[in-house]
Amino acid sequence: MLLMKLEPREKFSFLQLAHYLARVDNDYGKKEQEVILEYCAEMGIENDDTFILEDFDLEKTLSDFRSNKSKKIVLLELMILIHADDKFDFEERNLILKINKLFNFSQKDLEFYSQWGKAVAALYTQGKLFIDDIN
Repeated sequence: MLLMKLEPREKFSFLQLAHYLARVDNDYGKKEQEVILEYCAEMGIENDDTFILEDFDLEKTLSDFRSNKSKKIVLLELMILIHADDKFDFEERNLILKINKLFNFSQKDLEFYSQWGKAVAALYTQGKLFIDDIN
């Protein structure tokens, strides 16, 4: 919903960032995979199945997001990914705090974004249940 507002370069950087976040806790699960595929569909780009955790440069990737609008979109959408598996792991928390600090948003903003992401992730799961339960 929001990712389509990113610039083309930002979309590819966001995908890399999402892959990094999904793997930072060493638990890249099915729900996270589904969310990343949904991100790709929304952005109209192919998924990068060759993501290598060790080659990822967080600060370089984050430098691609220059406007506050893009930075807010990144944080909001990453919160959906974080809450998709109902776990907010220590490594995920540290990463999102680092991103927030580099983007220069307040802790209060981050808490609101987290609540929003949790709600959207829950609604997405509920919507999938409605769709999959069609007889």
